[in-house]
Amino acid sequence: MENLIQIPEPKISRFLFADTRAAWFWLIIRLYVGYVWLMAGYEKFSNPAWVGDNAGTAIKGFFVGALAKATGQYPQVSSWYASFITGFAMPNAVLFSYVIVYGQLFVAAGLILGLFAGIAAFFGSFMNLNFLLAGTVSTNPVLFLLQLFLILAWRNAGWIGLDRYALPKLGVPWAPGSLFNKSNI
Repeated sequence: MENLIQIPEPKISRFLFADTRAAWFWLIIRLYVGYVWLMAGYEKFSNPAWVGDNAGTAIKGFFVGALAKATGQYPQVSSWYASFITGFAMPNAVLFSYVIVYGQLFVAAGLILGLFAGIAAFFGSFMNLNFLLAGTVSTNPVLFLLQLFLILAWRNAGWIGLDRYALPKLGVPWAPGSLFNKSNI
């Protein structure tokens, strides 16, 4: 039998990531990040270069700009990411255009409503990471960091929101909720 050693978490970590009293703090962060995604998604949704007849036009311009940052003595975009853009993203620009627009709107909805807040923050951070890899700084590092903390706080980040009701019913992969728990039937 192996010796099991558990290292207790610091009180501040327990408070921030497992105590529902911190949910008000996460609500403010969630609403801010959700609002930023909502505005970005809405701006693109109302632009025909992103969605509609000319879909893909704007993202192709973004890709061309990213590829331009992949050259020179100190490139801002890694060669492997430039290869991804050239070989996969650029030929599928229309698909990427729709995925980005609707992804931003779904992330915004999840964060603002507090529904699957940790999952929404994960996909938001994935988009921010890709924007950073494409050489676009803007607000991406700040949003990325805030979303990483929301992912860590997934248990209470949506407590003041729909997660408070949805997660007990749906559960998590290691603990099914009341809808899937056969012992309650």
